[in-house]
Amino acid sequence: MNDENEVIPLDKLAKVYRKIYLKAQEIQKQLDTLEDQKAEIKLAMKDQMMELGTLSVRTDEGTIILSQKTRYYTNDWDSFKQFVIEHDALDLFEKRIAQKNMSMFLEENPGSVPAGLNSMSEYAVTVRKPTN
Repeated sequence: MNDENEVIPLDKLAKVYRKIYLKAQEIQKQLDTLEDQKAEIKLAMKDQMMELGTLSVRTDEGTIILSQKTRYYTNDWDSFKQFVIEHDALDLFEKRIAQKNMSMFLEENPGSVPAGLNSMSEYAVTVRKPTN
């Protein structure tokens, strides 16, 4: 182990960081391949179950369940926001703040801060490969 007072030179830290980064990229490619294979298998199972007209099949390897998920989206945000206002349906939105928009609003309106607003800032370190 390193002595608590030992400072590891930045070039060595960057080298180890890049090595780990490249290994993680390699592993991510493998994971992506496995996810693609899983998606193909799920599609094959879905097709067979739809052909059989069943929502569930028990096998020795596990029970396969076919369910339907519906996702909603809009191509017209202005109309959707007006709909929400007209129907007093704020719960149709998710509870999160648009980070970039909030930052811009605060810059443009320094004296106007919503009650309960919290913020957290942190430093980020980026290591880029050397340009030779």
